[in-house]
Amino acid sequence: MAPAAPTHPTACLALADGSVFYGAGFGATGQTVAEMCFNTAMTGYQEIMTDPSYAGQIVTFTFPHIGNTGTNPEDDETADPVAAGMVVKWMPTEPSNWRATQHLSEWLAARGRIAIGGIDTRRLTRAIRQQGAPHAALAHDPDGNFDVEALVAAARAFAGLEGMDLAKDVTCAQSYHWNEMRWAWPDGYQPQTEPKHKVVAIDYGAKRNILRCLASAGCDVTVLPASATYEDVMAHQPDGVFLSNGPGDPAATGVYAVPMIKDVLNKSDLPVFGICLGHQMLALALGGTTIKMSHGHHGANHPVKEIDTGKVEITSMNHGFAVDSQSLPKGVIETHRSLFDGSNCGIRMEGRPVYSVQHHPEASPGPQDSYYLFERFAEAMAARAKATTA
Repeated sequence: MAPAAPTHPTACLALADGSVFYGAGFGATGQTVAEMCFNTAMTGYQEIMTDPSYAGQIVTFTFPHIGNTGTNPEDDETADPVAAGMVVKWMPTEPSNWRATQHLSEWLAARGRIAIGGIDTRRLTRAIRQQGAPHAALAHDPDGNFDVEALVAAARAFAGLEGMDLAKDVTCAQSYHWNEMRWAWPDGYQPQTEPKHKVVAIDYGAKRNILRCLASAGCDVTVLPASATYEDVMAHQPDGVFLSNGPGDPAATGVYAVPMIKDVLNKSDLPVFGICLGHQMLALALGGTTIKMSHGHHGANHPVKEIDTGKVEITSMNHGFAVDSQSLPKGVIETHRSLFDGSNCGIRMEGRPVYSVQHHPEASPGPQDSYYLFERFAEAMAARAKATTA
């Protein structure tokens, strides 16, 4: 059921600059501290909250009607929410969707995630855009007892995401097999029964729908932890290697991830495809560098241009770090660029089937603008197999 309207503030959001916002709490009670970002998507709040790339972040939703379609088990991108908290303008109403099985507030409470409603999200979003992603403390107490000074101090004490390796916190504990394909009417999720390519996917915080897209493209997917070595990868005799999305500072994760990727590139001719953090990992392995963005890209309406063709794709984005296109060495070509700010959104290795993108083609905001990237990966594996047997 929708939470009853409180007679007094039951949640408090405090920023490191001393700004304080009061509102109505829902979901779990308690306190959390994280980096604050905003997301402009009109739908997909459940997928956003369960996207491992949001680890260490409180998400402000700019669309006011969050919670109106409820939640359901099929739309989780991982087992539990990963985002630290949720900020919305209006309190969620009773769900109105035939797929809903649980109210958003109940879903958050059961998973230990705090949310605050009744916030001027336009004001908060403007502040994030102008000043950069702030550190914030979010508290929910039904009695409305808040130590504001302590909350501000907690926000100021937050170390921030720079230098933080969060992939180790969200990666799988051990390898597993994946064969579930994308959802399709009327049968929902179905297994891939005739795979053509063996793919090893490195889990830096992989979304389930990325794995489904690989399966739908004809892949038999084995998922390995972020710490997998070159020997771990090759033990599965893959036809290709996929580098997943994930949270945190790519330079920190790259300490152990980049050597494995370099070995794959130097010791094999396998096709390699990366998304989001996987894109950044590949860029680091190829000699590029990454930078922290002011407020990042978070939304489902980001125009990205494919440079070779001039085609513009409407994409889903979720990243606070970016590849510095000026750092790309000779032989590494920029393939995609954001039309919002000109930042890098894709690279490829000259002369080899090795490429990556910053955006999320599996999220389908276009809705099919970027799905060709999965097909390109499958085609590269097929071409390699043909050349090997010729």
